[in-house]
Amino acid sequence: MKLLNNVFPFLFLFLLSLKSNSQETLPIYQDYLSDNVYLVHPSAAGIGNSSKLRFTARQQWAGIPNAPALQTMSFHSKFNEYSNAGYGVVLFNDKNGFHSQKGIQGAYSYHLPMSNGKVFNQLSFGLAFSFVQNQSDQTTFTGDPTISRVVESTSYYNADFGVAYHLGGFSSYFTVKNLLLTAKNNLNVQEPLDLRNYILSAGYYFGEDLFVHFEPSIMLQFREGTGERIADFNLKAYKTFSKTQFWAALSYRRSFDANAIENAQFISPIVGINYQNLMFSYTYTSQMNDTVLTTSGFHQISLGINLWTQEPRAAACPNINSAFGGF
Repeated sequence: MKLLNNVFPFLFLFLLSLKSNSQETLPIYQDYLSDNVYLVHPSAAGIGNSSKLRFTARQQWAGIPNAPALQTMSFHSKFNEYSNAGYGVVLFNDKNGFHSQKGIQGAYSYHLPMSNGKVFNQLSFGLAFSFVQNQSDQTTFTGDPTISRVVESTSYYNADFGVAYHLGGFSSYFTVKNLLLTAKNNLNVQEPLDLRNYILSAGYYFGEDLFVHFEPSIMLQFREGTGERIADFNLKAYKTFSKTQFWAALSYRRSFDANAIENAQFISPIVGINYQNLMFSYTYTSQMNDTVLTTSGFHQISLGINLWTQEPRAAACPNINSAFGGF
């Protein structure tokens, strides 16, 4: 009965919200490969043996004035050492030319342990609510007298729901983003109302008796309003020396958009290092299409701190067990 009381509210809200339309919130890049799955999936809040604080900064189209840029700060943890519930928060600032959006997201998760003590086995649920403020800075616009040279802003809210299942080195997540019906953003009147996004992630960690550990994974997205399909194919490798872990990843993203003249393709090499409770990574993304805005690519830096770490929670993938101790 206790189990049903914890799970039922998630299922009820999920089924109720499937009939809603929504607004876009935090954009999805390759941040999740830098030990930051929680940015995409709310069911990852507090899922591992460590509290995680992460900072990311992304600059697109280097050398282009007013190019898109994104900064995020996220934290997630269990409520306490013995709790099956977790929580998380994300702050983000997404700017593109004269338009920007700032937001805050809070998440609650519940994890159902099914482990026998030797192999990690867990089912998780997560629910997140977001508040976003959009802003359009028209103070520098000139030439058209009909344009009011002011800063316009509007705000909206939204919600995401997700489930996750882990078994040993296998990890999987399914999330429905942008569930709620909210007022249309009057700063983007051409934006479609229905921006619900379905995301499925799966991967497997090969970590036993290998000189280098490997983790292939895939992430699929389907955007309901536009029919766009996006696939990420990823390969990540780890090597540990004493208290330092070096890792690298390669991600290939392909957009399958039936309405697009040319489907977008991106390749993203990522390098990272974990030292004790600290994490650093650098991501470079290059567009592979014949026609591109710039050849300078996109740059992203991620910094992380594990604030506390318990003993490894049976045999599991790296996003469950942090490699080293924290504060």
